[in-house]
Amino acid sequence: MTDNKKKLHVVLISLHGLIRAESPELGRDADTGGQIKYVLEVAAEMARHSEVRQVDLLTRQIVDDRVGPEYARLEESIAPGARIIRIPFGPKRYIKKEALWPHLDVCVDQTLAYFKRTGLPDIIHAHYADAGYVGAQLARLLAIPFVFTGHSLGRVKRQRMLVAGKDDKDLESRYRFTTRLEAEEMALETASMVVASTNQEVEQQYAIYEHYVPDRMEVIPPGVDLTAYFPPQPNAAEPAIAAELRRFLRDPDRPMILTMARPDERKNLEMLVRVYGQSKELQSLANLVLVMGTRNDLRELSSAQRRVVNNILTLIDVYDLYGKVAYPKQHAAADVPELYRLATLSRGVFINPALTEPFGLTLLEAAGSGLPIVATNDGGPQDIVANCQNGLLTDPLDAAAIERALLRTLTEPDSWDKWSTQGIRGVHAHYTWKSHVDRYLRDIGEILEQADAPTLRKTNAARRLPEFDRLVITDLDNTLTGDPDGLQEFIQRVQEAGNVGFGIATGRSVDDAMPLIRELALPSPDVLVTSVGTELYYGPHLHLDRSWRKQIPFNWNRRGVEEVLAEVPGLFIQAGKEQSEFKISYQIDPELAPSLGKIRRVLRQAGLRTKVVLSLGIYLDVIPLRGGSDLAIRHLLYKWGFSPEHLLVAGDSGNDEGMLRGRTLGVVVGNHGPELQKLRGLPRIYFAEAEHARGILEGIDYYNFFGHITIPNDWTS
Repeated sequence: MTDNKKKLHVVLISLHGLIRAESPELGRDADTGGQIKYVLEVAAEMARHSEVRQVDLLTRQIVDDRVGPEYARLEESIAPGARIIRIPFGPKRYIKKEALWPHLDVCVDQTLAYFKRTGLPDIIHAHYADAGYVGAQLARLLAIPFVFTGHSLGRVKRQRMLVAGKDDKDLESRYRFTTRLEAEEMALETASMVVASTNQEVEQQYAIYEHYVPDRMEVIPPGVDLTAYFPPQPNAAEPAIAAELRRFLRDPDRPMILTMARPDERKNLEMLVRVYGQSKELQSLANLVLVMGTRNDLRELSSAQRRVVNNILTLIDVYDLYGKVAYPKQHAAADVPELYRLATLSRGVFINPALTEPFGLTLLEAAGSGLPIVATNDGGPQDIVANCQNGLLTDPLDAAAIERALLRTLTEPDSWDKWSTQGIRGVHAHYTWKSHVDRYLRDIGEILEQADAPTLRKTNAARRLPEFDRLVITDLDNTLTGDPDGLQEFIQRVQEAGNVGFGIATGRSVDDAMPLIRELALPSPDVLVTSVGTELYYGPHLHLDRSWRKQIPFNWNRRGVEEVLAEVPGLFIQAGKEQSEFKISYQIDPELAPSLGKIRRVLRQAGLRTKVVLSLGIYLDVIPLRGGSDLAIRHLLYKWGFSPEHLLVAGDSGNDEGMLRGRTLGVVVGNHGPELQKLRGLPRIYFAEAEHARGILEGIDYYNFFGHITIPNDWTS
């Protein structure tokens, strides 16, 4: 990049698990694994590149004595030019990733507040489905190019668990697959580029998604930190972890069969112990070393992890493997490279017996350390062995095949020497972080050349919405209307408050909404959001928000939508007054029409990038990807520097769902449609018992919105 070009500010988002720069606790739980190492190492390498000015890795702030004080720090350096930024959202305590979903809209709002203070990045790159949802929302609102890396894909995981005989309802309860899959589809739909690690990942995993677009897929293998993972050095001191292994092993100098994975049934560790336990030849040749994350007390592990560890301990007892198997409770991050080198010195082997393996960073670490590998014949290992020629692939369900591969590695010294040398050479040729970042930034440069400048990049932070310090925005039909006496009381209380602005968010067009507003003798709206959030106006003269108008047409194909949905049964186009430039409105017959998910699928499969909104079970609106009341409200807040806690939003139907989520104060009136029931119990959404305008007033009183605002349902403990 030449000097006259602006260097890049890249934001990476990885929300779950425990992320810290120093000695990350890999393997502590199911959420703190290879993805953590991936994002930390790619951030550090990217920051070293001459084209990059700053890399921010956004994750969740956690205030919890159980996990340590470092995760509460709002900022932490990774390397020069790279830092961790911790965004406060959701409960302060540490929670598993499946419990994060209700809090992600608050994360969007908190991240917007951070960007407002520090400036917009050039690229947003999200890792995993939860960050994919947040990143896609931010990218749509801010018109910033978006990149997605799924790491582990929900549709694939769900399919494999169903094949294994798991109960679908139980899986939904445990893993929230419906929510996760929709988040992944949103991320794929929004992304300008999707980064995968292997061709198999693209062809057999991403390809089963509705928003799979081959031209957006880029296979960029991750790297390995070769300053840490290198072969044993002459005269090196014995590492501390060696003494820990000797506690378990009768003959610690024998070759080592090493595996390193958290105790998860998908990692297939129980099969490995069975193979070793049933093979007298393996037991006579080598020790088995199982590095299964870290634990202080077995009883503190999750039930699933505890079950795996207990099963392994049972197998060790059944096969009487005492003195032959090591399973240390603790290891530091610095111990991991030393474990590989110890195994190499012993002329042992590293095995990854996982049922499925999207990539397999441990295989690269072993290769860099000169340690031959045996790996599952799936996904990443196929590419790694093809590139590095450093070991054998095997069927993870075939015990005899696993035994043969291990025996061959341990008993053929010429093959061992060849695989060791080729692994070192191959990992340097194919799997460095520098080559990953070089390729990544080349592709990003092409994306940025075609991207428009974000419309909100130059907003003036000093501007404010005039004359009020808080704002009520409410839906019109069935929320304000329906109770004339309640409406008059609402109008009176808003006018008496003095410092409260008034806004309308409606599915109606502006030309259809204004006559009704005048008929109801409502105050002149300070803010008017019309046509399901595709138009935004201010003040009595209805000044159009031009920056919002500028970004709405992105990828909008009205004719394509009309042609595709004309073939769908049970959908009937509404009258002309219900249509607008960026909104196509239908009435549906629930007996004939397919489900909302199937309608979305039809549009996706036709290559149409849209939002589909269902209200009251019978009204369907199709709008552009960057439209919607949720994004319109966030645009308003960001542009005018207005605090979400000073905005109360009220609604009754699916049109209003988006704006009810997040850091704003939401009120669902008592006469709400069934589609809003799923919001019950979410933070900052109050379900009123009263209906129509009296329901809004109930919500105003609940939050003491016209006085000293309180938020009883904040969910931050």
